[in-house]
Amino acid sequence: MDALTRRRFLLASGVTGGVAVAAGAGWLGLADLLRTASDVSAAEDHRKTRKLVIVTLYGGNDGLNTVIPYADRAYYDARPELAHEPDRVLRLDDSLGLHPVLKGLSRLWSDRRLAVVLGAGYPNPDRSHFRSMDIWQTASPKDPATSGWVGRWLDGTRATPEAAVSFEPFLPPLLVGESRTGACVSIGGLKLPAGVTTGMIGVLGRPEPNESEMRARAADSYANLVKIDQLIRDAEAAEAPDATAELDTPATATGGAGVLSAQLSRVAQCVEAGVPTRLYSVSLGGFDTHAAERSGHELLLGQLDRALTSFADRLARTEAGQRVTVVVYSEFGRRVRANASDGTDHGTAGPVLVLGPQVAGGFYGEQPSLTDLDDGDLKATTDFRDIIGTLLASVLDADPARYLGGGYSPKLLPLLTGT
Repeated sequence: MDALTRRRFLLASGVTGGVAVAAGAGWLGLADLLRTASDVSAAEDHRKTRKLVIVTLYGGNDGLNTVIPYADRAYYDARPELAHEPDRVLRLDDSLGLHPVLKGLSRLWSDRRLAVVLGAGYPNPDRSHFRSMDIWQTASPKDPATSGWVGRWLDGTRATPEAAVSFEPFLPPLLVGESRTGACVSIGGLKLPAGVTTGMIGVLGRPEPNESEMRARAADSYANLVKIDQLIRDAEAAEAPDATAELDTPATATGGAGVLSAQLSRVAQCVEAGVPTRLYSVSLGGFDTHAAERSGHELLLGQLDRALTSFADRLARTEAGQRVTVVVYSEFGRRVRANASDGTDHGTAGPVLVLGPQVAGGFYGEQPSLTDLDDGDLKATTDFRDIIGTLLASVLDADPARYLGGGYSPKLLPLLTGT
């Protein structure tokens, strides 16, 4: 069985946790990743290096009910059942505030550790989950790209897989380059659908006579899947129970995991140990709120708030943690007007959150108008590549023009202190 057939089997059968291996990506157990910090002097150097954590909210987060234009009458007119009352909004200034459940982020705002980039989007928006997420992760809004912007950074720096690590159930396109990829350390381990057993996966890993090197490598990857799965589960069993308390967070087919607090706990552990990873990718799914949005969105934002603020507080306690920046984005926002199902449909621009001990808190960009719309949707006021370019330059010490492509020159934002 060739490598392509093996990969298709996993993809078609719905196996997750093993897809990255089948695709040829780096796959590490948590213990393996922590061992990369075994050199004490090197680990100390890495504790002094700036690091980036990318949080993806899959499904299209409702930005207008996250950073709320509570002073704008048009907000209440467009969504009378979904709008949050002005006296409940956690006010950031005289016109904008946070969803009432985001109390931890409100505290970070007061501490000047939270920045809000308003109206982030891209030209000629696409309301397809998959195309829009592809645009965000490849930083290529015009033409489809075969590599993620982080993957291109891995290519350009000739980095090893552990330089960029996903703690999601899969390796996102964000971390895939032309010649190199990041590594995947899944929180949930190997997940098999009904009818697929570990024995069947083992059969895929049996070597065959006269196999090519590529086929042999693919077979070896499958042979190790069950072993890797056990390593991950053993590592998780050693963790505190609160790290996996949100395993049942709702998710959708658009992607994302429901264990953000657990993912961020692993990130903090690696940062404190001095692991050489420069960039981490984590996610939370379930934001495709077409119906009964108010209660579901509140649940998701509450989990996001607890996970982010607990992580930020932990970062602030160590020198290594104080060098970490977190960025939170979604593939698009929602439409301004509510639909007939007490939800919102796919929209365009939305806010991006940036937080951490070195973040210069405050607003960046301009809040989009709720009356000057593009076919009922917000007009982006900040090109998302300005945010990515800023993170490349100020956190990863890279030339944005080299990795954004298309001749685009980002306008760097003063999101971080000392940059």
